[in-house]
Amino acid sequence: IMAKKIKHLYRCQKNRILGGVCTGIAEYFEVDPVIIRLIWVIATIFSMGIGLVAYLIAYIIMPEEPAGDHKNL
Repeated sequence: IMAKKIKHLYRCQKNRILGGVCTGIAEYFEVDPVIIRLIWVIATIFSMGIGLVAYLIAYIIMPEEPAGDHKNL
């Protein structure tokens, strides 16, 4: 019987540009962080800035990744 690893959504401590939100989301969904960043920027432009508010909310809500728990993408 294989134990299923539980995924957690964290703000990443490494490879982050601002607060680690996009990198944390990318690690959770196992995609390149650049893709998440591009989607976020495009969404922000087309939503007239709502993406910035969403980023701030995500930064506040998402806990920071525990030390030593980082995965390399």
